[in-house]
Parts: sequence; structure tokens; C-alpha cells
Amino acid sequence: MTQPPNDPPQGGFGAPQDPPPGGFGAPTPPPADPFAQPPADAVPPGATPPAGGFGAPTPPPAGGAPAPQPPAGYGYPQTQPGYGYPQNQPPQPGYGYPQAPVPGQPQQGYGFPQGMPPGQPPQQGYGYPTAPMQQPPTPPQNGNGGKKFSTQMQIVVAAAVAVVLIVGAGIWYAGSGDDNKKNEATQSGGTSGGTGGENKGGATDGAGKEKVPADPKSKVAFQVPLPKVTEVTKVDGSWLTDKAYVKTGLNEVVAYDPAKGTKLWSIPLAGQVCAASRHMTADFRTAIAFEQGKPSKTVKYQPCNQVGALDLKTGKLLWSKSVTAATSGDAPVRFAEVTISGDTVAAGGLEGGAAFDLNTGAERWKPKTSSDGCYDLGYGGGEALAAVRKCGTYDDPQLVVQALNPTTGAPISSYKMPPGVDYASIVSTKPLVVAADVGDTAGDGSGISDFFSIDTETGKLITRIAADAEKYAARCVSTKVESCGQLAVGNNRIYLPTEEHEGTGDYGNTNEIVSFDLTTGKQTGDRADAGNRYTMFPLRMDGGNIIAYRKPPYDKGGQVVSIDGATFKQTVLMENPSDESVRNAETSFLPDYSEFRYSDGHLFLSSTMLSNSSGSLDKDDRLVVSFTCD
Repeated sequence: MTQPPNDPPQGGFGAPQDPPPGGFGAPTPPPADPFAQPPADAVPPGATPPAGGFGAPTPPPAGGAPAPQPPAGYGYPQTQPGYGYPQNQPPQPGYGYPQAPVPGQPQQGYGFPQGMPPGQPPQQGYGYPTAPMQQPPTPPQNGNGGKKFSTQMQIVVAAAVAVVLIVGAGIWYAGSGDDNKKNEATQSGGTSGGTGGENKGGATDGAGKEKVPADPKSKVAFQVPLPKVTEVTKVDGSWLTDKAYVKTGLNEVVAYDPAKGTKLWSIPLAGQVCAASRHMTADFRTAIAFEQGKPSKTVKYQPCNQVGALDLKTGKLLWSKSVTAATSGDAPVRFAEVTISGDTVAAGGLEGGAAFDLNTGAERWKPKTSSDGCYDLGYGGGEALAAVRKCGTYDDPQLVVQALNPTTGAPISSYKMPPGVDYASIVSTKPLVVAADVGDTAGDGSGISDFFSIDTETGKLITRIAADAEKYAARCVSTKVESCGQLAVGNNRIYLPTEEHEGTGDYGNTNEIVSFDLTTGKQTGDRADAGNRYTMFPLRMDGGNIIAYRKPPYDKGGQVVSIDGATFKQTVLMENPSDESVRNAETSFLPDYSEFRYSDGHLFLSSTMLSNSSGSLDKDDRLVVSFTCD
């Protein structure tokens, strides 16, 4: 998170603050110490942790872009100038609503200004004070030669120009200041207004289970330092059970007490986890893919060819195995991702897909070559199982989305994606929703230009939803089938955050969460405002309610809110400390490079990628930071 100009240097997470002394993990009188004492295996107060990593982003340079940038084409968004510049076209409908494309008008890059008025400065990074809008130039003299407009006429013209600029910047959507205050979530944990959808009688998917704490103000529960690595290392995978927070570590999977952070158990692995299912069974079983061994001088990069099942309740590796393909001889197939549905583990990659029994590890199907050269690229799991199947040639691929029988792998239905789709991501399997960047038109690295709502019984397209990348901020790693984040599906709707835009306050950006109907494809009346200087995105569904995270401005802590699926009113479930060192640690976890998990008054932020510690600019990055309302 970028800081406003001329602020004093930030203290590190765990470093002393001057003045007063003390830092993350140390008491600050008065009141009593807001930070929990770290466990013996975490970072003791005052200790310098291992250097940071790729997954826990270092402070970005001026302009708000995270550093370092991931390689182009990997699927991560590239930071662009701010959204909301006026365009050389008539005023558009309110921000966040669908707009008809202009025939023949070329699309410009994500977030770049179009037709910027002369002299207007570019937008600054999120949370920075913005320069006041320049006054319109003095109206020109009229055609009589030397007679100027009257003072009153100058005021009228200047006001008219200002209105046009505001409309072009999309500010109308934000509403009046009073409306925004009414729609902000309250600090005390009560409810506040929002623009509800058509379902006033209650959310279709029922009531949520998350309870509002008596006091939503949180404290730091524990922190886990970054492991030391010499190469870029993935640490995908984090889960919440009824007793533990479980996180991928270095060649192991570790369970922590959710309140204290003490280690409950550890599962050692032959190599590093390279893929992890985001789903669990009701009895807390899940699946991972991991490398066949640890890096060595002779084999620096080990293949990701082992699939295994974890019992997160007992801390056991139930089984692990590899599988060969008909065309690969004795070489085990390499996998890029893994998921579960029911008691089926499905793993996919460029060499095809395979499936196993979650409890026993017995093979259910394995990669095979079809007569048309098609293979399963990857799977989406959860309540149902779906596959993205790739056919054709490299230059002319044809993608097919199939609903599968989880036990046999037999297709229930098939839908051919339109031409111009090289990759597709499964957002949800029940209902079946797929995201794709059709013809590479998104232009922002989000992997999304359209969503496809598909009937699983017939394979027919129900509706296609255009999601303008300049307006909506959800993300998918385009080369992976189950990777989408910052969105949620429920109540027969898809919930999306809008891109950041200028708020109604003196400075700072904001955004909203809106929804589209998965039957009609139309935008509903749902809208939840993040509030001035906050931005937010969905984490997951809670019954028919949306659990969302509100990213804070430079002087506040983040929040977790519950958005009622029927009324769209917001309730604060957690408000994190605004202390500088804590805030810096929290905001170092950027959504595109981190995992956010919230349940029952506990929030866990964790990295998904580590890099050589010598390349970090922040020596206080963490693998995990946990907050609790207890």
C-alpha cells in the first residue's frame, strides 16, 4: 500500500517505532498490549525475521505498483494508471453498469486515460491525496471583437464545464456524500444501508452462519516468519478446520492453533507443494500435488508429479502416488493443479488429467490420448466436477467445458467455448460458471472479458456476461482452470468488485461490489459501497450472504464485512488495528499474491510465493499474519 507524500518513514513489522519505543509484538502503554505474545515457534518480540518473499509483496514504488512485477503473460495484472479519466465521448451511464459498446471504436488499454483534458494531472496511487481539479480556462471573447463575457456568464460556463468533467469521470455513480455515508459499514458492527436487489424476501441460498462479535475491533493473534529459500518457491494452500489453521510451508504442511499460533502438527513431504485444492470435505480432507524430491545440485527443479490426500483433522498424509500416461512411457505425468469434488481427487496439466479416490488413492481415470488429440487441461471442483478440455492445435485451439460424473469421469454435458478463447477458468461448478478472455480483449492481465453461465444438464449456454476490464476487478490466472479470486457466486448471481475510482471525499479512491443475474445476464440492483478511501472485494459466500474484505487507506486497518444477500446491507465482522506497524504488515498482503481466509472471528492472511530473501526490500514480511476478535 502506498503512503501519502511527506509521511515519515514507516516502521517495520516488528521494528521499534520512534517515538514511542516498542513495535509489533511489544506492549504500548496505555492501554494494554494490543498484540498477542507470539508462540515459541513464531517470531519473538524484537527479533528480526527472515527476509521477505515474492508472495508477501514488498512496499511498492511510487505510483502504487507492487515490486517486483511478475513476468508478463503469467496471468497477473499489471498496474496501470487510475480509472476514472474523462473520455472524448458523451457522458456514460452510472459507473459499474453495463454500457453498449460504440461500433467501430477501438478498445484502449486497461485503465489508461482517453481524451484527458489539457493540464489535468494523472491520478495518483490508491490512498494518496489527489490534486484539486484545475479551474476551466477563462471563456474566450465573443465574436464582437473585444467584449468579454460578464463575470456571471464566466461562472455559469465554468460550472457547466466542471459538471461535464465530473460526469465523464464516472463520479455520478458514487452518489452524494450523504448517500455514501449511509452506505458505509458502521464501525460498531451494526448494519448500514446498501442498494438491495430484487430478492427482498431473503437471499436464495439462505441465512449465513457467521456471527457478529460483541466487539469487532481485532488484535493480532500470531505471525509466522517467512522460511528461508534460495529459489522462487510456491506456498499455495491454506485451510480452516474447526480446530486449526493449516498452511503450506517449506516441504511440509503445518497446522496452527487459530488463536495462539502454536504448532499443532506438521506433515513432512518429499518435496515442495506445487498445487493445492481450495476445497475440503465435511470431515476436513483435501488434496495437494507436490514435487517428487527436494532440489539438489544435479536436479535443481524437481517435477511436480506426486498427488496426495491430507487429513487436516488428524494431520496425516493418507496416501501419495504418481501416474503415467499412455504416451509418456514410464515417466510420471506432471500436474499443475488439483481439486476435489465429493470423494474424487482430480489433477490436471498439459499432459492430461487423472483422478483418484480421496480415501484410498485408487485410480479412477488417467491421462489418455483420444483420436482427436483432446485432453483434460484441468478441473474445477466443489459441489460438482467440471473439466476444461483442450482440442485442436496450438495455433488453433478449441476449448470444451464439460460437466463430469466425479466417480467415472464420464461427461454429463459439453459446451464449446467460442473462437478466440485460448484458456478458460472455472469460477463455479454449481451453478456452472466459466470465465475467459475472449480474443485477448481484456487487455489488463485479469484473464476475464466475459463470464459464461452454462446449463450442466444440456451443455447449453444460459447467458454470456460481458465484464469490461476497465470497470470490474476480479482476477483469474488465465493458464489455470481453477484460479479465480476476488469474486463470489451465490443466489444465482455472480458478485464482482468494480475497479477503483475517485471517491467523494477530499482524496482517496473507492469502489463497489455489484452483481449479475446468471439467468438473464443482466446487472441487478445490488450495490455495496466500500466507503471513502476503502476498496473491497468478495472473499466467499456465507449461505446467501457475501463475506468481503475492505482494504484500508494509509491510516486505517482493514475490515471484514458481511453483506446481506437480500438487502445488501453491510455488517462489520472485524476491524483491524490502525497502528502503523500492524497496518504495514496487513497491507503487504496484496490480493493477487496472497490467500485471505476468514471464519468465526479469525482472519488469516498468507503468502503464496516466496523468493530469495536477499531480494526483499522489507525485512519484516511474514508467511502468515492472523487477526482475532477474541
